[in-house]
Amino acid sequence: MPRKKPTPEAAAALKPQPKSAVEKALDKLGLHRPIDFALHLPIRYEDETKIKKLEDALDGDNAQIEGEITSCEIAYRPRRQLVAVLNDGTDSCQLRFFNFYPSQQKQLAVGARIRARGELRGGMFGWQIVHPVCKAAGSALPTSLTPVYSTVAGLPQAYLRKAVVNGLARAESSGALRETICSEILSKIGQSAAWNLREALSFLHYPSPDVTLAQFEDHTHPAWQRLKIEELLAQQLSQLTSKMERDALLAPSLKAQKGGLHEKLLATLPFALTKAQQRVSEEIAQDLSQTRPMHRLLQGDVGSGKTIVAALAAAICVDAGQQCALMVPTEILAEQHFRKLVVLLEPLFEPLNLKVAWLTGSQTAKQRREALALIESGQAALVVGTHAIIQDKVIFKNFALAIVDEQHRFGVAQRLALRAKMNAPGHEPHLLMMTATPIPRTLAMSYYADLNVSTIDELPPGRTPILTKVLSDSRKDQVIERIADQIKRGRQVYWVCPLIEESEMLDLSNATQTHQELTEAFPGMLIGLLHSRMPPAEKKAVMQLFTSGEMKLLVSTTVIEVGVDVPNASLMVIEHAERFGLSQLHQLRGRVGRGAAASACVLLYSTGESGRLGDTAKARLKAMAETNDGFEIARLDLEIRGPGEFLGARQSGAALLRFADLLEDAALLERIRSVAPLILRDHAELAAQHIERWMGGKVDFLKA
Repeated sequence: MPRKKPTPEAAAALKPQPKSAVEKALDKLGLHRPIDFALHLPIRYEDETKIKKLEDALDGDNAQIEGEITSCEIAYRPRRQLVAVLNDGTDSCQLRFFNFYPSQQKQLAVGARIRARGELRGGMFGWQIVHPVCKAAGSALPTSLTPVYSTVAGLPQAYLRKAVVNGLARAESSGALRETICSEILSKIGQSAAWNLREALSFLHYPSPDVTLAQFEDHTHPAWQRLKIEELLAQQLSQLTSKMERDALLAPSLKAQKGGLHEKLLATLPFALTKAQQRVSEEIAQDLSQTRPMHRLLQGDVGSGKTIVAALAAAICVDAGQQCALMVPTEILAEQHFRKLVVLLEPLFEPLNLKVAWLTGSQTAKQRREALALIESGQAALVVGTHAIIQDKVIFKNFALAIVDEQHRFGVAQRLALRAKMNAPGHEPHLLMMTATPIPRTLAMSYYADLNVSTIDELPPGRTPILTKVLSDSRKDQVIERIADQIKRGRQVYWVCPLIEESEMLDLSNATQTHQELTEAFPGMLIGLLHSRMPPAEKKAVMQLFTSGEMKLLVSTTVIEVGVDVPNASLMVIEHAERFGLSQLHQLRGRVGRGAAASACVLLYSTGESGRLGDTAKARLKAMAETNDGFEIARLDLEIRGPGEFLGARQSGAALLRFADLLEDAALLERIRSVAPLILRDHAELAAQHIERWMGGKVDFLKA
């Protein structure tokens, strides 16, 4: 019997309805479940519980005053503004609005009794508040501090406050706030059971006015401590669970063969491995020999020799008859790795009729077809490329080892997609992630709790120390003289700029303008320009000219941040260095000092119209001048930027800490790390509820 077509009304009802502006705003804040609203804590509080008399006020007080409007008019000098005067019986205060609506003018009519709240400023013309919050007087004063929530456009505080109240009530009635941490565990962590989660949340949303605002700001109140414990425990439990699930999967056992490719590669190297390289290679080889999937992070400073360690791991994989993929974030870095690995491995692969394949977005259709055929047949034993590797058309015959370089530059979904290339249910490839941004210990304990970490903590012999100078851009002429001197000595120079094009917001030099200035300063010299908007073929041509030594000076944006290896380059100039992050500055600096020549990095800074550098920029530049140690740089970077920026929160996909502070709460994190396995063992159901409460749908991201 033919199926009846639905009526237009029924069809319209089945069609997904577009989201309202409020729903879109809530999505941006990640507010979906009742518990999400309950955990959306205030960023600060306003005290509306008291009325302050002007005669008792001090300059700078954030106060609420109440009185009668004695005048209200629109003034036009120095600019159009609404000025009302409120008298509270002890003194008068001007209420000044530079942006206002007719409704505000009506609210502040002469004779109206008003409550106004804001920062009191006492000048020669008496008290004033600029843009106060005003409401009609007469209603009862609140009994708790008024919460102020983080919000986005289209979501007023009043709406958000009601939504949080509603979410808190629904979370409690649904059981989402039930206790998941027993008193025995709390005592092991060093916290009393005096504050449960429900009490802590109620208090933090609506605190009594007798608690000082300072206690909320520094997060020392017991209610805040309870939230920190809950959050850190959720993070540790979720990562441990993820590790247990992964350990239950199977991976091919890849064992280094006696006299195999691994040993042959070591024998052909023109240098001896450092002790650190030997140690981490053995750790990786041990992992690969297991039937449990390796999940290891290899960290090492710029130039410490991570690529050769990756090549040794790939050799073990290929020796076992399996395929390996190395995924990198940029084509420049992919090509750099490809060139090195072809030289190292193809002579060993040829007798076995195997190849190193190359896969990027800029390949021709013919090149891509050939590469895809090699990969699918299994003849491509090692595949080097960008995110092109994870496209659907790429089919591996026997994929067993995924290596991700500069892993923080990839999104979580991309890392998961690479591992999914091993299309065998219940199986997973071994994963080796590499980074030249060392991970401070507190981050390793927290965000990398489910990873084994290998560290190359020494540089190969022959790397020259890099002298770092911090100079004002007013001394650019001296820098150009230094460039001329280096080029005369047969050396090469990088000049890095932060922007490609002019921005109305930032008065910064762009790469094109700097290239023009340097071309005029060095007439007749071949000066390269490299930025992310250039076609890949053009980028490749410029890099080849610079790598060959034909081009002496390269003006570039941060596309040269990782992977570029030109041993003859001895000077790095970073323009507007105050705009770069500390780890990025260190990565850029690592492009020089790769040969025998003495090398230098010049950090040019601009103070702009203010005439002074900000405290954060000062701290970064000072750190760069004082140390070349990537681990110390990483520690300082974490202090300056916090974990969200350090890890690239937008890329991570997992919830970053909102309440705990990795630096301040390191001791608390240590204690929680020690009890998390006990909770999983003895209270598995409560642990699952705890993870769901805090992580929700983000649990899968931890598997990357």
